[in-house]
Amino acid sequence: MVDVVERKNQLRYVALGDSQTEGLNDGDDETGFRGWADRLAAHMAEGDAGVVYANLAVRGRRAAQVKSEHLPVALSMKPTVASVAAGVNDILRPNFDARTVAGELGTMFSALRAIDATVITMTFPRLAHPVPGKAVIARRMTELNAEIRKVAEEFGVVVIDLEQHHVASDPRLWSWDRLHLNETGHARLAAAAAYALGLPGATDAWNRELTPIARTHPLARVRADVTWAGMFLAPWLTRRVRRRSSGDSRTAKRPELTSVLGRAVDLRP
Repeated sequence: MVDVVERKNQLRYVALGDSQTEGLNDGDDETGFRGWADRLAAHMAEGDAGVVYANLAVRGRRAAQVKSEHLPVALSMKPTVASVAAGVNDILRPNFDARTVAGELGTMFSALRAIDATVITMTFPRLAHPVPGKAVIARRMTELNAEIRKVAEEFGVVVIDLEQHHVASDPRLWSWDRLHLNETGHARLAAAAAYALGLPGATDAWNRELTPIARTHPLARVRADVTWAGMFLAPWLTRRVRRRSSGDSRTAKRPELTSVLGRAVDLRP
C-alpha cells in the first residue's frame, strides 16, 4: 500500500480513462453517473475536506486517445494522485496489440510519475459472463494484464490486480451490459483503490467473497442472453460498422479540479 495522506501539499486527484472510470452503470445518463473514481475521491475527502478532484474519463476512449486527450490536461492540474485505466476498448478492436497498448499506458505513467504523482492503475478481471469471442477476449486480457504489470513496475505505479481476485469476476458485480460494473462493483473497486493507496479506514474487505450463486435455470440464461444481444450487442456492432463510438461528441463529466462536494476551488498560488 502507498500512504498518500502523508503528503504535506494539497491532495489533488485526477482520473484518466474510459467508461469504467466515467462510472457507467453506477447511476444513469439522467441522474448522472457516479462510479469508482467518484467514490474514491469521496473516501479521500473523509480525511481531508480540502481534497480536489477532476474526472477526465470519457466512454469509448482507447488508450492512445486517453493519452492524447486527457494526459496534457491532467499534467496541467499537477495532481498528487492520478488513476489511469484504459485498454478494454483496444481489446475489442481487430488490430489489438498488447505491447502497443501498454506502451500508451507507460507513457502516461512516466509523465505523471515525473511530476511526483502517485499513480494507480488496474488489470482486467476474468470475464464474468459469456460473450461472443470470449476465448479471444480472455486471451487478449491476459496478454495485456501481463504487460500492464511490467510497465507499472517500471514506473512505480500502484496496481489493483483484479485478474488475481476471484471476486472481481463475480457476475453480481457486473451490470446488464456485461461490460461495466454495477453500483456494487464500483463500490468494491473504489474500496480496493482506497486500500491500495493506504487511505484511512480502508481495509481488504473489498475482496470478501459473496455468498454462493444460486444455479440459474437454462431457459432464464437463454432469455438473458437474448435480451443482452438486443440491448447491447446489436447497438455495439452497429457502431462498429459505422465506425462510431459511444463517446462521440461527449466530454468529461468533471473537467476541472473542484472540491469533492463540487465547489470551485481557487488553485492560484
